[in-house]
Amino acid sequence: MTLDDCLDAIVAARDRSDMQPTIDALLPILRAHPRHPRVLYEVGGAYDTAGDEAVAATYYERALEEGLSGDELRRCRLQYGSTLRNLGELTRSAEVFAQAREDFPDSPSLAVFEALTLHAAGRDHEAVATLLEVIAEEVPSPDLERYLPALRGNAEHLRALSRADRAT
Repeated sequence: MTLDDCLDAIVAARDRSDMQPTIDALLPILRAHPRHPRVLYEVGGAYDTAGDEAVAATYYERALEEGLSGDELRRCRLQYGSTLRNLGELTRSAEVFAQAREDFPDSPSLAVFEALTLHAAGRDHEAVATLLEVIAEEVPSPDLERYLPALRGNAEHLRALSRADRAT
């Protein structure tokens, strides 16, 4: 069994209401592979789900430093940005999401979680604009099709208000 297979099995077996068995299964792997980016990411995710966000953040940071890539990089940045928001580190959270969105511009999940950070930071116009853009681009609905230009126009209007808010 490869390391990825082992990690996949542990993650698939997790019980989100009791993450200690998952953490316990990951720690020996972490000891054997202390600098492996995916191992660090999965350990961070386990602590995050368990509610220990401060510990999770350190593992996410290490995973990023060790060169996490691909979809795991996207997911790690989303989770790290969200964790920073929950820890009240709104500026850092916004920075993480800005970089993630630059690297993964087509990710609706990043956009939605970035909107949560924007809202928490009091940037409500920008948060709603982001959500309107996700709806316009990602929610297939015959009911919405007719209103897509209006959704996009409202998103742009809110972005302009946001720029004006930041300029003052």
